[in-house]
Amino acid sequence: MAIQIEWANRLKRLPPYLFAEIDKKKRELIKQGKDIIDLGVGDPDLPTPKHIIDKLAEAAKDPRNHRYALDAGMESFRSAIAKWYVKRFGVKVDPQKEVLPLIGSKEGIGHIPLAFVNNHDIVLVPDPAYPAYQSGSIFAGAEIYYMPLLEKNDFLPDLDAIDTQVAHRAKMMFINYPNNPTGATCGKDFFERTVEFAAENNIIVCHDAAYSELTFDNYKPHSFLEVPGAKEVGIEFHSLSKTYNMTGWRVGFVVGNKDIISGLARVKSNLDSGIFQAIQAAGVEALTGPQTFRKELLKIYQERRDVLIDGLDSLGWHVRKPKATFYVWANVPPGFTSSELSKLLLDKANIIATPGNGFGRSGEGYIRMTLCKPKERLEEAVARIKKMHDEWR
Repeated sequence: MAIQIEWANRLKRLPPYLFAEIDKKKRELIKQGKDIIDLGVGDPDLPTPKHIIDKLAEAAKDPRNHRYALDAGMESFRSAIAKWYVKRFGVKVDPQKEVLPLIGSKEGIGHIPLAFVNNHDIVLVPDPAYPAYQSGSIFAGAEIYYMPLLEKNDFLPDLDAIDTQVAHRAKMMFINYPNNPTGATCGKDFFERTVEFAAENNIIVCHDAAYSELTFDNYKPHSFLEVPGAKEVGIEFHSLSKTYNMTGWRVGFVVGNKDIISGLARVKSNLDSGIFQAIQAAGVEALTGPQTFRKELLKIYQERRDVLIDGLDSLGWHVRKPKATFYVWANVPPGFTSSELSKLLLDKANIIATPGNGFGRSGEGYIRMTLCKPKERLEEAVARIKKMHDEWR
């Protein structure tokens, strides 16, 4: 006789994971023989640079790398991260205490609330946002306070609009610039205000900087940790996924406040056994090896951005050109909701685009498209959308 299986309440609180649902629908349509242009998930279609792959192959043959990895990561990887931070941002971090390698930044983002958030503590989460901020907070038993990211505020949270009592009860806050899904960027002044707000209310700041190296038009984002006082209140997550086309490798890192890093490290030591050391060796190569490929990489993405946005603009969509990320956050034309337009694109044009409300209530009125397809496929996507427009008339 079968037992009754019931999900834990924490799982019941989770909405369906957006990208898993999209992938399921995509596979169903491909089985039906549909020519799908998938602009839904942000997964680079370009390969990992050869010198990084070669380093992985070399390190994988070394038996010393076949054992359990150290929970804190290899010293060589932590040192490479610290050196990269100085070179890129002018920020010094102690590789022994202020650096922690991660099995992809998503893993660290999902686990960080477990180290500091108790049942019914408040976590401040942007809306719309990368779903892991919400899900990690739910797993920790948190109450979530959503900070709307509105176009009229350049998709920055209005910290002054947060109720004083909410701010005093909040334990943690997630921010993310350059931003997913909106593609928005922020100035140093926003980070300065965030540090001030966090210090006033004793809030841990978790800044997700996964897209700091994916920029256009000579734009260079700041690190949150460049701001005086930032290291006293927070940490910054990075990933090799987008910067080096290594999404499947699952390798990232977090830097910043040593006490916050220590708490996350303690959670991780009880839940995982570290990153395969050959991948860490490849991570060292990524951060310290040749960077010449990046100029061409950014050129490709910028060309794709312009093809897609100029094409949509020609149809009257009036889409903002992002200075960073490989996302296009497009206003939904009048007469549609986000979900309705996404469904129409799929049904009529075989294009997968993510409805903005899938990232949060404030995402209604937008869809997100990625630039992770060749220019020719983006041109085809615009042509299919134009055909839809012609049929509407």
